[in-house]
Amino acid sequence: MPEELKNFGEEYQRLSKEGFAAATRSFGEMNKGFQTLAAEMTDYSKRTFDDVFHAWEQLLSAKSVEQVIDIQSQYAKRAYDTHMSEMYVAIARNAAKPVEQATARTAKKVE
Repeated sequence: MPEELKNFGEEYQRLSKEGFAAATRSFGEMNKGFQTLAAEMTDYSKRTFDDVFHAWEQLLSAKSVEQVIDIQSQYAKRAYDTHMSEMYVAIARNAAKPVEQATARTAKKVE
């Protein structure tokens, strides 16, 4: 019985270390993701300002209501497409990988 308890304690300690390492890697990925997100937000802000300025120029030179609606619709589509990028999904996916891997390894050992 004491040997079984010792083995259980060692296994628990090893799994705890693996879990901590996975969490550390996960936080590292999140940190990288947030840095990437900050750079992307800066670029997005610059592009948005340029796009808004260009749209206003077009609106001021529009000759009909149809042109105004078309210009506004094109601007709205560009703004939506620019904002909705896969980057947000990739950040979450990369941050979760180490934890998923550690969980899968632990589940295999428990089976």
